[in-house]
Amino acid sequence: MQEIAVPSATARKKESRLRKRIWKNKWIYVMLLPGILYFLIFKYLPMYGLIISFQDYKPFKGILGSEWVGFEHFARLFNEPDFLNILTNTLILFGLNLLFYFPVPIILALMLNEVRNSFFKKTFQTLVYLPHFMSWVIIVSIGYVMLTMDGGIVNELLVYFGFEKINFLLSTEWFRPTYIIQVIWREAGWGTIVYLAAIASVDPQLYEAAKMDGANRLRQIWHITLPAIRSVIIILLILKIGDVLELGFEHVYLLLNSMNREVAEIIDTYVYTAAMKQGQFSYSTAIGFFKSFVGLVLVMIANKLAKKMGEEGVY
Repeated sequence: MQEIAVPSATARKKESRLRKRIWKNKWIYVMLLPGILYFLIFKYLPMYGLIISFQDYKPFKGILGSEWVGFEHFARLFNEPDFLNILTNTLILFGLNLLFYFPVPIILALMLNEVRNSFFKKTFQTLVYLPHFMSWVIIVSIGYVMLTMDGGIVNELLVYFGFEKINFLLSTEWFRPTYIIQVIWREAGWGTIVYLAAIASVDPQLYEAAKMDGANRLRQIWHITLPAIRSVIIILLILKIGDVLELGFEHVYLLLNSMNREVAEIIDTYVYTAAMKQGQFSYSTAIGFFKSFVGLVLVMIANKLAKKMGEEGVY
């Protein structure tokens, strides 16, 4: 006769304690539920659609009825004549983001932390947060009004000071500066929130001890504030590296035109053209798969390097 496994007293106690802990923190789990559902519905379930990157997907046949072609679309991507130029444009814009945008929220947070007038501090924070709540359409439209050759304030000022007008919107040389300035303008203020929260957790006694040792404000920032938020900076840097090929479609697409396409075409806009304008759903999905895979690998490498350097990392 087969024996029926009976849970031991220890196992029953553990299960009881787990139930009590869950019930005690039930409202925390309820608060987590919307976030969990969001990731399940919009992040994990759509992964099923990655199958079509290995198929010659036909909408009327569906995923199960479409022909399997293996890595054909990936091979096509790497053999595409424009692929190298598109990849280069994407990496250059990412490098500009990392070099010019990433440090700005840190510097801004350090500066805001030094402001002692609460009214001025809150007013300034509100002003720098505000652009984040505007869509890229509004940001680019404001940029267009300021930079256009037909009455744009920037070109009018250039003429006033004796310079010639510059066609910022159609110039290949000015596309990247325009792009990164708009990114900083829209996102820098919002990016300070995490750093300000990290700075707020620093023990005030450390600053008092530094003052007694004769350290001025700059030395306090360098020796206390920055080391205190270093782990936050590393984590956000690792996550930023994961977006190496994910610059966002909308902003670049709004700045893109036939005159600057040589330097403005990136992977995101190329995917949009292939999928929505040409109906190449399998090919565009393969490109998206490639982007995600590269991002995952880079996050894992960056995380491992961070841990070797003694930092916590993402996981």
